[in-house]
Amino acid sequence: QVQLVESGGGSVQAGGSLRLSCAASGRALESYAMGWFRQAPGKEREFVAAISWSGSGTYYADSLKGRFTLSRDNAKTTATLQMNSLKPEDTAVYYCAADKWGAGTDDPARYDSWGQGTQVTVSS
Repeated sequence: QVQLVESGGGSVQAGGSLRLSCAASGRALESYAMGWFRQAPGKEREFVAAISWSGSGTYYADSLKGRFTLSRDNAKTTATLQMNSLKPEDTAVYYCAADKWGAGTDDPARYDSWGQGTQVTVSS
């Protein structure tokens, strides 16, 4: 397991953008697939996006394609979720997760390390 730290959450008006970052405390993430999930009040956690450990495969929730982009830097120390054209329904706590040698998946059970979450609030 790795200790993950998210950053970049905050409040924004509808139509705005936010960039979330996920880093591992004290180590690189080069052998980990990274996933982002979110949970809104009163709702179940849902998949947002994932990227394979190699960076060759990226996957998105169908409803978010075209607005969200997940990437990782060349040194694989950070996974970044760029969120554009935000809507009030995107309001949630966003969590990053890591899966050793993973190919990237929407199944939260595959991830064995999770961050504490960062709040994203989109106002209309």
